[in-house]
Amino acid sequence: MGYIEDLRKEVGNHPLILVGVAVAVINDKGEFLLQRRSDGLWGVPGGFMELGESTEEAGRREVLEETGIEVGNLDLVGVFSGEEYFVRLANGDEFYPVTIAYTSREVKGGVLKADGHETMDAKFFKHNELPVKLNPLIKNLIRQFSNY
Repeated sequence: MGYIEDLRKEVGNHPLILVGVAVAVINDKGEFLLQRRSDGLWGVPGGFMELGESTEEAGRREVLEETGIEVGNLDLVGVFSGEEYFVRLANGDEFYPVTIAYTSREVKGGVLKADGHETMDAKFFKHNELPVKLNPLIKNLIRQFSNY
């Protein structure tokens, strides 16, 4: 069990503030790495921090777990939070994410592949050819990333 699962045992569905990361991986052709999640929407790799992790460690871990790609340096883009990002999951869990967004232009290795759990597909896209079904919470992040 992870930190969030343990916390949910104590607080149930009540709203939480959760800290997560999003990483826009940009290859040497200027293409963005996006993942298609099980809900059919595309977004950048990312997820929530575990206890004891730095945001950078969480970002690198999430990119590797979800896409098979290992990244190096992360550059801070910004922090996204507030009412507009509120999430209510199908199981009733509620949370307000605080998302630390990074870019990485340092692909160190790995083999691009979907993990089959959180990621159904993973591909690099040109900025002007992004998929139509983008996660609405990620649209602002991608606009920020495109400036990098």
